[in-house]
Amino acid sequence: MSLSSSEALLAASALHAGFQLVVTGVVYPALAEVPPERFAAAHERHSRRITAVVAPVYLLLAAACLWVIVGGPYSPGAWVSVVAAAGAAGTTALLAAPAHSRLGRDGRSDGLVRRLLAVDRVRCAFAVLGALAALLL
Repeated sequence: MSLSSSEALLAASALHAGFQLVVTGVVYPALAEVPPERFAAAHERHSRRITAVVAPVYLLLAAACLWVIVGGPYSPGAWVSVVAAAGAAGTTALLAAPAHSRLGRDGRSDGLVRRLLAVDRVRCAFAVLGALAALLL
């Protein structure tokens, strides 16, 4: 049995959405509750551990999106899914990663934690939109 680009996009988008829902609903709220005196160590552990999970998810998602871009299907649902994945990746690179860098460098600030939680909700919305669009293909 061979996998089509639509099926790969659905699988990768669903994996990404599931991962992101856990991060948004469980991981980041738990990190936000860490008291300031323990935050630096908790943030460092979070950053180290999450990389081992997020890297393969984003790699699979990028590969599926590239497959669709190169070979189709060129349907509105496919493009919405691909653009949503790009939105999640862009939000990560341009907003979440710099917030994490500042938290790691400068320590916890309530404003920065609130910003990270808000950015993460945007990223989650992109991930869920991408999965729903792929499901409708």
